[in-house]
Amino acid sequence: MTRSRWHIRVGAIVFAWLTALVVVALLHHSIPISAWLLVHLLGLGAAGNAILIWSRHFTDALLRRPPDSSRAGQAWRIAVFNAGAVAVIAGMVAGVRPAVAVGGAAVAGVAGVHTVTLAAQLRRALPSRFGDTVRYYIAAAALLVTGAGLGVTMADTHLPGAVHERMIFAHAAVNVFGFIGLTVLGTLVTLWPTMLRTRMADGVEAAARRGLPGLLGGLGLAASAAALGSAPLAGAGALCYLLAAGYVLWPHLDEVRRKPPVTFAAGSVLCGVVWLLGSLGYAVIAFATAPSWPALLDRAGALTVPVLAGFLVQVLLGSLSYLTTVVAGGRAAAIAAGTALERGAPWRLTVANSGLLLCVVPTPSLVRVAASVLVLTAYAVFLPLLVRAVRQAHKHRDTPSTPGLPPAGPPLRQRIGVAAAGLGVVVLTGAAGVAADPAALGIGEPPTAAVTATGHTTEVEVRIDGMRYLPDTIEVPAGDRLVITLRNTGSDRHDLVLANGARTARIAPGETAVLDAGVIGGDLDGWCSVAGHRQMGMTLKVKAVGAAPDAPPDHQDTESITSDAVARSLAASPPAGFTPRDAALGAASPDHRVTLTVTETEKAVAPGITQRLWTFGGSAPGPTLRGKIGDVFEITLVNDGTIGHSIDFHAGALAPDAPMRTIQPGERLVYRFTATRAGVWLYHCATTPMSVHIANGMFGAVIIEPPDLAPVDREYLLVQSEFYLGPPGGEVDAAKVATGDPDLVVFNGYANQYDHAPLTAAVGERVRIWVLAAGPNRGTSFHVVGGVFDTVWAEGDYRLRPGSGGAQTLGLSAAQGGFVELTFNEAGHYPFVTHVMSDAERGAHGMIAVGPAAPAA
Repeated sequence: MTRSRWHIRVGAIVFAWLTALVVVALLHHSIPISAWLLVHLLGLGAAGNAILIWSRHFTDALLRRPPDSSRAGQAWRIAVFNAGAVAVIAGMVAGVRPAVAVGGAAVAGVAGVHTVTLAAQLRRALPSRFGDTVRYYIAAAALLVTGAGLGVTMADTHLPGAVHERMIFAHAAVNVFGFIGLTVLGTLVTLWPTMLRTRMADGVEAAARRGLPGLLGGLGLAASAAALGSAPLAGAGALCYLLAAGYVLWPHLDEVRRKPPVTFAAGSVLCGVVWLLGSLGYAVIAFATAPSWPALLDRAGALTVPVLAGFLVQVLLGSLSYLTTVVAGGRAAAIAAGTALERGAPWRLTVANSGLLLCVVPTPSLVRVAASVLVLTAYAVFLPLLVRAVRQAHKHRDTPSTPGLPPAGPPLRQRIGVAAAGLGVVVLTGAAGVAADPAALGIGEPPTAAVTATGHTTEVEVRIDGMRYLPDTIEVPAGDRLVITLRNTGSDRHDLVLANGARTARIAPGETAVLDAGVIGGDLDGWCSVAGHRQMGMTLKVKAVGAAPDAPPDHQDTESITSDAVARSLAASPPAGFTPRDAALGAASPDHRVTLTVTETEKAVAPGITQRLWTFGGSAPGPTLRGKIGDVFEITLVNDGTIGHSIDFHAGALAPDAPMRTIQPGERLVYRFTATRAGVWLYHCATTPMSVHIANGMFGAVIIEPPDLAPVDREYLLVQSEFYLGPPGGEVDAAKVATGDPDLVVFNGYANQYDHAPLTAAVGERVRIWVLAAGPNRGTSFHVVGGVFDTVWAEGDYRLRPGSGGAQTLGLSAAQGGFVELTFNEAGHYPFVTHVMSDAERGAHGMIAVGPAAPAA
């Protein structure tokens, strides 16, 4: 088989993995463990195959060894590697742990054989100038054996949560910076000057040889840090790796100075290397200053996007772009393939890198989402271009080569213009995101008061401590301009809003913002606009000294939805096309690895009434989890909101310090617990003020079945909660929450929805209804009108079993849960309510439509 045909065939495997990556990225909201899946489709599938294929190719070339003409051994290794990768991914998605273990063992086995093969080739070969590159490949493959072993071990659901988190850190460091990072750094020794078409700089080989021990030492320190849970040691490991990588790459700067990159391949690889160094620099600072190991894990999560999307994807696409022309099969074919791959290159590089920058710096969530779509588009375009390049190469493979230099690319001015167009797209997208949510950046000119300006500026520093501003009273001479420097020394995200409209952006702990309040003509109120924080005491008073006695305070509040509007809504029907939340409860899932993404979503909560809810997974209640005693749950919380959030699972019994901590926007944490007791358990956000976070949608149910649970014909879940309505389309009214007097009380997030879309049953069927009172303030007295419960189970035990007795209600306080069972003897419509009748009249009402008994088989 010719070299060209071999590489086109095996290159199709990499192409398939990249295509799967794009598909999952587009559909990630509807795919289980999509974040894990994206990482492994890229790192294990696409990058793993590319390294396995090309490291062998470069080893043969550098050691001047002819490749195996049959390539049978390589083909078998690639086949086993891909079978193992597919088993790992399919096993994780389906929750089949043995498949993960077998697949991981196959990957580790192939990596081990690859290590031995390369080492044997190096040992048998004559001394080579570039033998050190092969040593990078050997070390990288050996580290994959370790990384795969860690991955298989992590599949054990009985690992303690703290051990599992440390192994995740070690697994990521060894695979990304070891297996992938060492391969890239070693390959650049020869590939980079070849891509630039310039001579190799002096000292490149020596730097590579001397830098390898430092790279391995940094990885060793990182692995030790994971074992010990030491943040300073992790920072030392990152620093060691960064210094060694900088030492290895330093001589290549001479090559860049002599021949700046002008092709997509060279530009993409250069951008990827810059993202690698920048990510390592962040890791050094973030890890070394982390106050604890859990805090380090939060900060490490911020490396996912820059390392994978910034470094790995760009190096992979750039390398594939160049290598496709190398194996095209002749000069004419290489030129044709290269021309196809250069289409829109400046635009793609600019959009990808400027879009990634918006994704990693503090920006509103809408801006990040829009930027991520642009980045995905810029990367996905590479796939059809690659197909076109291969076709063009095949078309021109028999075209005679012509002497002379290859044709020049577009002129510099044209490339700059295309890049500027790409930058313009990103800037406009960012501007549109800010325009959609200007409050997130505190945009707006400070208004001036109707008072004679003195021309003097009063400057004040205000510090945030917990839920207080210090000082909380500021005296300003009337007519002075007021400038406040706000320092967030607390542990959550806050802002400062003044009643005249001046405001800061929401700032994270450790950040500072400057607020220009304008000319002060009268007293002003100030507060934190994060829902509930004002009610918790985050208020500030600006006193205008010397102002006219009748100067009115400048303060306007946005009106919340009125009681009349609520009454009209409860009497109305949902709009056409309304889809109720499915109350039917499915069987327990075998896989309890779930990603819950915090999103801020405007949703209807009653006919004609919408609120901007904070949600777990886009719905309120959040997704329902169901399992059995002994099951291990692993929940990855991702905060895509604009303020800090957390999660508390009542079904887990573990110290809340780390897993229930508040994480800031863009951060993630892993919450791992073993279900040891049966119950209908609440999970909710535990960030202060907890009542406001729950009332604005952050709650859900976990059902752990009692061991003796009997089969029934139908099962439903009803989660009762309350809404304290803010302005139309706005967030919860925290002042109403404090009174405990809700506007709406609902089942499954929408008032009276099951009146308009009844639950169903048939005469003689046994029906089980699980009920959870999510609160935050009120419980329930659940009752089915016309029905009698013969089974009642609440808070972990049976209160009534089938016999002569019956029950009329299931009484639950806030955060309690249980179930009832009953059968219906007659067809008809059976209302269900909370028998706190005022709450039933606020929306906690529904219907069960019972049809005739099914005919006997």
